[in-house]
Amino acid sequence: MNHRLDDQGPDGLDSDEPALRRMLQDAVQELEPRDGALDHLRRAVPVRRARKRQAAVGMAAAALFLGTAVPAVLHVSNAGGSDADPSVAGRASQALGGVDQGKNPDGAASGEIGDSSGKSGEPGTGGATGSGPGKESSGGTASAGPAVSSPASPPGCLPAQLKAADPTVAVPDAAGIVYGVFRVQNSSTAACTVGGAVSLTYDAQGAADASKITVSAHASGDVAAGLPDPSLDVARLTLAPGSAYEVKFAWAPSQTCPATGGADGGDGGGTASPSPTPSGQPGTTGGETASGATAQLYAADGTADGSVVVSYKAEDGSAVAKATVPNACAGTIYRTGVLASS
Repeated sequence: MNHRLDDQGPDGLDSDEPALRRMLQDAVQELEPRDGALDHLRRAVPVRRARKRQAAVGMAAAALFLGTAVPAVLHVSNAGGSDADPSVAGRASQALGGVDQGKNPDGAASGEIGDSSGKSGEPGTGGATGSGPGKESSGGTASAGPAVSSPASPPGCLPAQLKAADPTVAVPDAAGIVYGVFRVQNSSTAACTVGGAVSLTYDAQGAADASKITVSAHASGDVAAGLPDPSLDVARLTLAPGSAYEVKFAWAPSQTCPATGGADGGDGGGTASPSPTPSGQPGTTGGETASGATAQLYAADGTADGSVVVSYKAEDGSAVAKATVPNACAGTIYRTGVLASS
């Protein structure tokens, strides 16, 4: 490049630098991120963080075990004398280096910890008298060996600790699938743990037919490709104060809402369920209403107005949230498990 002052523009750039910038910008103008790249990052980052935390906890537990077990083993191996008791970890006299190794004729060691009488060893045993350890045993404590405990998990979340935010429902994608998210936050000042069990229920509104609606767990390869991979579901999740977890779902319609203008001017072919509660539907629970329980409305385009209200309740029965999927009459609700919120 020529850096002479007479070859620089009013913005301080050389005469050929603007052209080079335009060439570089044109070269990358058509580049776009791959579909699902942002969702992949949102899923991958929390998983990587969780793995790092688990690795750190495992290393800390291993270091604690080695730091307590190895010195104890070395101490036992250094307890001299052929009369060393194998249960030396439970006897203070031998844990102090084998000070009192004498034994009574009946095989009992003299001057053991816990002998509150503080008496001396029995005559004729040839062992050391109990004037030292025997009298001090009333205030001493015997070691039962090293005890390694795993890091304690926080207790389970109480209903008062969890707060459900307003769920989000996206517009249908190109395949007509609607995605939604339930988000539950730990609103307390203490950490707690939630389980991974998830149960969704639904209510059929308007022209929606409850007998044609099912709930299914998301699996790899199903039509709800926009949901996270099932491997990201967690069995237990510790929530720090202010952190949250998510449960995502997808509505996949199996048919559109019925059109108006039937033979009787009614729902155009939609039939009412014989009872307000469907029977034998997978993934449903009591209290769900069937399509015939409410009056049907009709949209301006001649299609019956129907919707499905998807409800989520936390494992402990708290944090109830409801999301409404509009223009939904028949289909399948795919749901995830508990997901770490990004």
